[in-house]
Amino acid sequence: MGNSSDNVRGLILALSSSIFIGSSFIVKKKGLRKAGATGVRAGVGGYSYLYEPLWWAGMITMIFGEIANFAAYAFAPAILVTPLGALSIIFSAVLAHFILEEKLHIFGILGCVLCVVGSTSIVLHAPQEKDIESVKEVWNLATEPGFIVYTSIVLVLVLILIFRFVPRYGSTHMIVYVGICSLMGSLTVMSVKALAIALKLTFLGTNQFIYFQTWFFTMVVIVCCLLQVNYLNKALDTFNTAVISPVYYVMFTTLTILASMIMFKDWDTQNGSQIVTELCGFVTILSGTFLLHKTKDMGNEESKHSSISLASQAKN
Repeated sequence: MGNSSDNVRGLILALSSSIFIGSSFIVKKKGLRKAGATGVRAGVGGYSYLYEPLWWAGMITMIFGEIANFAAYAFAPAILVTPLGALSIIFSAVLAHFILEEKLHIFGILGCVLCVVGSTSIVLHAPQEKDIESVKEVWNLATEPGFIVYTSIVLVLVLILIFRFVPRYGSTHMIVYVGICSLMGSLTVMSVKALAIALKLTFLGTNQFIYFQTWFFTMVVIVCCLLQVNYLNKALDTFNTAVISPVYYVMFTTLTILASMIMFKDWDTQNGSQIVTELCGFVTILSGTFLLHKTKDMGNEESKHSSISLASQAKN
């Protein structure tokens, strides 16, 4: 990671963000469960959770996490900040084990360890943040042909998922809801980084809000975030939290790194060994999330078999 003080600030903010966001999944799910017991569940189109204080507590926690995450992008490149979201997987999986009784198998614990190892590898070899002196520079990067093509593909895929796949497969295939959130999330991060840079430069004395580009990025962030929250709620209310978190992380991080490579060209200043090490770190994180996904029900099954065995012994 070098000696960049900006990268260190970004790292600290990203770690704080993971703690808040990982905890918010649990609090929000408890709120969704409570709201679903007395009203229409979010998974079938209900919005009764909006009247549930516990859901709002989780939402506020997530907002704090997103604010820290937002600030991190002002100081560090996306390829450093985004993969650290793996730590939120660990917090949510462990808390789900103790609070929601969604048991975590021993291989799930190994998956958490792999996430930490992979994150550490990426942190130690992350590229330095580029010096950007105006939001216009970010706009120029965003309007290059490569990123325009990427954005067009993302928007087309999201529209297809929303209007064709959500009505048919949304309640049975988690990938539909998570796919929408991840695709829009990659655009959100690019706009968040642009807005964070604009705010940082403004606080340093160069007002960036006199440019229409800053307001455009702000509108993109708002629209994308609202869309993500809606479909993330549907996913959380319908599927296992310990599964949603890692799958969402894998898709979101992969697409965000891809978008950042296209828009900010993060790897242009790195040599081959650094890039390979970062990729190995990312693959290690993917392995960890895969283990969490594949062993999601093994902990519950073991607990169930243990209870049955104890009951049988008691009868004998």
